[in-house]
Amino acid sequence: MTEPRWQTARLDEVERPDGSWIPIRKHFDIKAFGINAWVAKGEGDDVIGEHTENSGHEELYFVTAGRATFTLDGNEIDAPAGTLVFVRDPATRRKAVALEAKTTIVAIGAQAGAAFEVMDWEKFAGFWPLYQAGDYQAALAFLEQARAADPESAMLLYNSACMEALLGRTDEALEHLRQAAEREDRFREAARTDSDLDAIRSDARFPSLLETP
Repeated sequence: MTEPRWQTARLDEVERPDGSWIPIRKHFDIKAFGINAWVAKGEGDDVIGEHTENSGHEELYFVTAGRATFTLDGNEIDAPAGTLVFVRDPATRRKAVALEAKTTIVAIGAQAGAAFEVMDWEKFAGFWPLYQAGDYQAALAFLEQARAADPESAMLLYNSACMEALLGRTDEALEHLRQAAEREDRFREAARTDSDLDAIRSDARFPSLLETP
């Protein structure tokens, strides 16, 4: 099937998984750069949560509606609708707080000189509401679909192990935990205290997965 040469959509036509995040990149299946939008429910809400860009991305923020205060490394910037805020240095700590309800900010980002990769938080955006609701079967189904597209993701493997442990699927949980730990040591450490894995902690195979090679 040939991809369309062009597409259009209004922001309010893009499905919102949690009411505030507008997954523009996913809607169009954009592969060259990240682009998403966030909408504040009320005055005083964070529109852009405080963070630095560990991904190495440069980011451009565009206030499309309402008004926000950006804080960049402690410096406050008033940003009414129509304002562009470019953050070149990924290490810059940034956040944006809405001064009006329904303030909307579009964020565009990518790493200079590098091929774009979808970030882990975006892959997981649909997982957290299912997990928090205790629907572990649906959460696992979401992760399995995500792993089909990205089978090497240690984070997807680790969280699959957690859901499988909660569902009593011990063998699968142990195998996915092993794969996650082999790919990234941080998941070996996380497994030591993660209560989601308590159901498999007494299995004789579990301690060996925590050993540093």
